[in-house]
Amino acid sequence: MAKGPDKSMKQRIIFLQILIVASIFILGAKSFDIQIFKAKELTKKAENDYSKYITVKGERGQILDRRMNKFATSIDAISITACPLKIKDPKFTAKRLSKILGIDQKNLEKTLSTKRMFAWVARRVSPDQANQIKKINLTGIYFENDSKRFYPNRALAAQIVGFTGSEDSGLEGLEFKYNSVLEGDSLEIKLKRDGNGRILNRDKKRRSELKGNSIVLSIDKKIQFLSEQTLERTVKTHRAESGIAIVMRPQTGEFLSIAHFPKFNPNNFRTFSKEVFRNRAVTDAFEPGSAMKVFTVAAALEKGFAPKSIFYCENGTYKIGTFTIHDTHPYDWLSINQIIKYSSNIGAAKIVETIGDKALYNYLVAFGFGNKTRMGSPGETSGTLLSYRKWSRIDAGAISFGQGISVSAVQLISAISAIANDGKLMKPLLIKKIISKNGKKLKEYHPRLARRIISSKTAQHVKKMMSMVVKEEGTGFKAAMDGYTVCGKTGTAQKALKNKKGYSKNKYISVFGGFAPLENPQLAILVVIDEPKKQYYGGDVAAPAFKSIMTESFNYLNIPPEKNKQMVALVSTGEKN
Repeated sequence: MAKGPDKSMKQRIIFLQILIVASIFILGAKSFDIQIFKAKELTKKAENDYSKYITVKGERGQILDRRMNKFATSIDAISITACPLKIKDPKFTAKRLSKILGIDQKNLEKTLSTKRMFAWVARRVSPDQANQIKKINLTGIYFENDSKRFYPNRALAAQIVGFTGSEDSGLEGLEFKYNSVLEGDSLEIKLKRDGNGRILNRDKKRRSELKGNSIVLSIDKKIQFLSEQTLERTVKTHRAESGIAIVMRPQTGEFLSIAHFPKFNPNNFRTFSKEVFRNRAVTDAFEPGSAMKVFTVAAALEKGFAPKSIFYCENGTYKIGTFTIHDTHPYDWLSINQIIKYSSNIGAAKIVETIGDKALYNYLVAFGFGNKTRMGSPGETSGTLLSYRKWSRIDAGAISFGQGISVSAVQLISAISAIANDGKLMKPLLIKKIISKNGKKLKEYHPRLARRIISSKTAQHVKKMMSMVVKEEGTGFKAAMDGYTVCGKTGTAQKALKNKKGYSKNKYISVFGGFAPLENPQLAILVVIDEPKKQYYGGDVAAPAFKSIMTESFNYLNIPPEKNKQMVALVSTGEKN
C-alpha cells in the first residue's frame, strides 16, 4: 500500500519535468523564431511605433528693403502633436482643442481615436493658442518647436510682399512670385519619439542648412511709410475708394515705394477681403486723362515742331465726325507751350491730326504703353492701346488727351521718369539682389537702359513746359515746394462705365505725376486717387499728396534746396483743375 502513492508522486514529477522541458523548448523555439526569422519584421514594427519619417522643409528666406530692414521673416512657432494611445477620451480632447484651434472637431476626433503613437494636430499655431492649450493640460497632447512666417511691419508694403499660407508657401505678391527662391529645400528625415509620443529631436541643424534664399528690394522702408501715411490721409479726406502712390528714381528706374490704400495685415490676411490683396499699381489699368498730353507733345517735338508752334483751338468746341471735343475755356490760337499750360483737349487733338496716328502710336509704345514692364511683380497688366490701324477718327483725338487708352500706374511713372531722365527709359527695378542663407550674393540686378525714346533736347523742352504754371495764379500751385523747381502733370479722368459704352458723370480718377528738381531730377512721384468725392480735380486731390510725399522724402534723403530757384510746376487736365 505504501508503494502506490510513491509511484503516483514519481509519475507526477516526471510529468512536470516533461512539461517544464517542453515549455523551455517551446519558449526557446519562439525566441529563436523572433530573434532570427522575425527580427526584421518586429524591428520595423518597433521603429514605426517610436519613429516617423517626415518631410522637413527649411525655413523660408527673408524679404528685405534696400537697407536690409525686414519686410518678411520667419520666427519660432509651436506645432501641436498627439499620442493617440495615451488619450482616454478622444471626443473630449477633440472638443477642447477644436474650440481653441478653430479646426473640425469630427476629423480631429477621428485622428485621436487611432491606435498610433504619434499624430499631428495643428502646425504653426499662434503663441496665444499654444498657451491656452498648455493651461488645460490635456493628456497625450504635446508641443513641438517649429517656425512660421511673420511680417514685422504688419500692413507696410503688404501688397508688394504678399503672404504665405498654412504650409508656408507663397499665395500672393513676391511671396508667390519668388516662392521657389524663398522656400527652403526639403529633406525626408526620421523623427524619434519617447514612450509618451513626444519627438526627441527635430534635427535643427538640418533645418538651418535647408533655409531658403533671401530677396533684397529696391524699396526704402521709410519712404514706403511716408507714402502710405500720406496716401491714407488723402483717401480718407476725400472719401475716395482707394489710392496708389509710387516713388521712383528716374536715373535708375528703382522703385523706392509702391503704396496702396486700403491696406491689410498679412499676419492675419484671412480677416480681409481678397480685393485688397492685389498690387493694383501693377494689376489694374485706368484711363489717365490729361496726363497723356506730355507724351503727345513729346511726339510732336520729335516730329519737328517747336514749343512755339501754334494750333487753332476752335474757341472751345471742335467736332470730329459725330463727336464733339470741348475745352474748359474757349481758346483760339495756342502754342504747344500754351496747350500744355492750359491743358487744351482740342489743341492735343489738333497736334495728332498734324503728326498722324502712326507717329503718336509709335511714341506711346516707345514710352512703354500697351506692354508689360516685367518689373517682377505677379499679375501685371499691359493696359490697353489698340493698333493705330484700328483707330477711328475720334480715337486718335481721344487718346491724345488720355481717353480710349488705359495704363497701369507702373507704366505711367516709368514714362514720366523717362522725360525726367533726359528722354531715356529705364527698365523698372524692384528686386536688387538675391542672397543666400549665409549672406552670399547669388544674383544682383543693376539699373538697365531699356531705350532712348526722345532726344535730350525734346526732353528739356517738355520738362520746361511741365514747370511753367505752378505759380500763384496757376492751377497747380498746390504742388509747389519751396526751394525746388518741380515739374508736374495732372489728369482728371471720368471713369468708363462698366459693361456699357460711355463715361460716368460723377466718378473720376485724379492723377498727379511729376519730378523734382528740374535740372537734376532726384525723385519721380505718381499719385492716383480713385473716385474722390466733392473735389475730384487732379490739382486739388492728387497734387497736395504729391507735394507732401516729395517734401518728406527730400528731407529724409537730405536733398538740398536749389539755389535761387523759383518753384514752378505745371498741372494740366482735360477739365478744369
